[in-house]
Amino acid sequence: MTVLEQIQQLRSELHQHNYQYYILDQPVISDFDFDQKLKQLQALENANPEFFDPNSPTQRVGGAVTKNFETVEHEYRMYSLDNSYSEADLLDWEARIQKMLGNVPIQYVCELKYDGASISITYENGKLLRAVTRGDGFQGDDVTANVKTISSVPLQLHGDYPSKFDIRGEIVLPIAGFNKMNEALLDIGEQPYSNPRNTASGSLKLQDSAEVAKRPLECLLYNTVGINHELDSQFTALQKARNWGFNVPQHSILANSIAEVLAFIAHWDVARHDLPYETDGVVVKVNNFNQQEELGYTAKAPRWAIAYKFKAEQVSTILESITYQVGRTGAITPVANLKPVQLAGTIVKRASLHNADQIEKLDLRLSDEVYVEKGGEIIPKIIGVVDPTKRDIFSIPVIYITHCPECNTELIRKEGEAQHYCPNYNGCAPQIIGRIQHFISRKAMDIEGLGGETVALLYKSNLVTSYADLYELKKEQVLPLERMAEKSAENLITGIEKSKQVPFERVLFAIGIRYVGETVAKKLAQHYKNIDNLMQATHLELILVDEIGDRIAESVVQFFADADNKLLIQRLKQYGLQFEIVEKELVLESTVFSGKTFVVSGVFTKYSRDQIKAVIEANGGKVGSSISSKTHYVVAGDNMGPAKLEKANKLNIPILSEVEFDTLLTN
Repeated sequence: MTVLEQIQQLRSELHQHNYQYYILDQPVISDFDFDQKLKQLQALENANPEFFDPNSPTQRVGGAVTKNFETVEHEYRMYSLDNSYSEADLLDWEARIQKMLGNVPIQYVCELKYDGASISITYENGKLLRAVTRGDGFQGDDVTANVKTISSVPLQLHGDYPSKFDIRGEIVLPIAGFNKMNEALLDIGEQPYSNPRNTASGSLKLQDSAEVAKRPLECLLYNTVGINHELDSQFTALQKARNWGFNVPQHSILANSIAEVLAFIAHWDVARHDLPYETDGVVVKVNNFNQQEELGYTAKAPRWAIAYKFKAEQVSTILESITYQVGRTGAITPVANLKPVQLAGTIVKRASLHNADQIEKLDLRLSDEVYVEKGGEIIPKIIGVVDPTKRDIFSIPVIYITHCPECNTELIRKEGEAQHYCPNYNGCAPQIIGRIQHFISRKAMDIEGLGGETVALLYKSNLVTSYADLYELKKEQVLPLERMAEKSAENLITGIEKSKQVPFERVLFAIGIRYVGETVAKKLAQHYKNIDNLMQATHLELILVDEIGDRIAESVVQFFADADNKLLIQRLKQYGLQFEIVEKELVLESTVFSGKTFVVSGVFTKYSRDQIKAVIEANGGKVGSSISSKTHYVVAGDNMGPAKLEKANKLNIPILSEVEFDTLLTN
C-alpha cells in the first residue's frame, strides 16, 4: 500500500468513526484507538505535505488565524422567520396558507428552535467547501476554518449526496459545556459568559481556530437549500441529511393537522428543560416543497414557515438587599438578595446584577417588586421593576458602593471597563484567599488534601498570608484547625510537598497573573523557557509572542514590576518549585535546519502555523516567536503582523513564502 493509499484509508476510517460517534452516538472503537489512528494520520501528513487535504480529520484542531473575516454573498438568501406567541397566532397563520393553497390537505413538520448562531454550510462533491454566518441574510462572514473544528460538522459526506448544495442550521453550545467554560473563568477570577447563545456566536468570530477547537460547540442542521427540486418534502430532506452524515436533531415530527402541531408545542414547552441545549420555541413548516414554492416569501420571511416562541420563565419577587462580592482579582460583583421564589424548577434566592451601570439602568430601590428571569435558562437575573408607581414615595435609588465591602479601600473603575475594583491587592482578605485558592486548584498546583475552606481557615488563623507561606507549614501547625485529624494533616503536608514537581507552565498559571489562563501560561512558558526570562520581558517583546496581546502583555509586566510579587517568586524558587520548562527529546527527521532559528507568522494555505513549526523542529531548527538579530528566517503567510514585518526588514532577515520554505526544506 502506498503512502497516499494509507493516508486516504485512515481519513476514510476516521470520518466514519466521527459519524458513528457524533451523529449516530454508536462508537465502534475506543477513544484511545481513535486517537492512535489520528496520530498515525497526522505523522503521515506531516511527513508528506504534498498530500495535504483541508478536510482531513487532522484539521479539526484548528490553527488557522483570521484577522479579518471575508464577507461572502449567500447564493441563496437566509430569510428570517415570522414569530407567533399563541395558539390564536398559529390558527391565523394556518388560515392564511389554507386560503392561498385552496383548502387542500397540508402536512406540517415541527422542529425545535435551537437558540444558537445561524450558519450556512456549502458542500461540493461531498466535501465541506465553505461556512458562512447569517449576517444580514444577503451576505455573511466566512468562518470556514472555525466551523471545521466542530466535531459534529462532517468534513466528508457519504451516501447519495448531491454534487453541490447548502445546508443551514445553528451552532450551539451545550449547557454542560457552557457551565464548564464559566467554571474555568471563575477559577482565574474572570467574569463568566452571560449565556450559551452569545458565547457560541462569539466563538465563531474568534481569530484563532485552535481556540475555537477547545470549545465544546455543536452544529445542529435542519434545512437543505438548492436541491429541493430533487426531493419532495422537508421531512424527507431531514432524513436524507441524516443519511449523508449531518447532525440533524431527532426531535421533529410530521404532523397531519394543526392540533398535532399544538400538542407538540405543549409537550416541548415543558420537556425542553431536559434537553442538553437551549431552545426558545418550535418552528412549524409546510412539509411539501411544491406547496412551499406556491406560498413563496414576503420581503423578509417565508410564508410557509412560522416560529412559535416559548414564553420566557419569569416570576416576580421582592428585592430585599444588595451585597457585593470581591473576587481574587479585586473585581466587585453586586448580587441581588431576593425573597425566595421558584423559577424553572429551582428555588431562586439571589440574582446577578453585573455592575453599577445595570443597577442604574434598572433604577432599583430596596423592597421593589422585581421581575426575575433565568438568563439563557441558567443564570437568574433581574430584568425590571414590576410597578414603580407602587413604591414608597420616600424610597431612593440604590447607590453603588464607593469603598470595598471587605477592607474599606476606595474602589476604582478603569476607563472603558464596566467593573469596579478594589486596588488593595496585598491587604484585602477575599483577594488574598482567592489567590491562594486559585494557586491550589486542580488545573494549577492541584494540592491534594487542601481545599478552599481549609485555605480560608489557614488565613484566618494567621498561618498563611500568601501562597508561598504554604511551603513553610508544619503538621503540628495545621492539626489544631477545625475538622483536621492526624491523617488529613499528613495528607495536606504531603500534597504541598508533591506539588513541587508540577511543571513550569502550571506553576505560571497558578501564581495568578491576571488574564494569564492555562493556554497563555503554556505559550509563555514554551517561549521564554524559564521565569527569569519572562520577568525581564518588555511589553513590546511580549506582544510579539504569538497570540499575546496588549492586555496580557501589560498585565504580565505589571505583575513582575511589583516588589512583593518578585519576593513571592524568589521564595517559591527557594522552596523548589519548577520555574523552568523541561524540554522533551526530539527525534529528528533531518538536520537540514540545524543551527537555524525561524519565526512563523501569518495565515497559510498548505500548512497550519503549528504544522510549519513542527516541520522546522523535526528537521533540526528552532522556532522563535519574536524577531531578533539571532533570527535566520521568517516564514510569512497572509496577514503577517506589521510589527514583525517591520522588524524583519529592519534587520534584513530573509522572509520566506510557503513555497520558498518547501524549497529550503528539500534542497
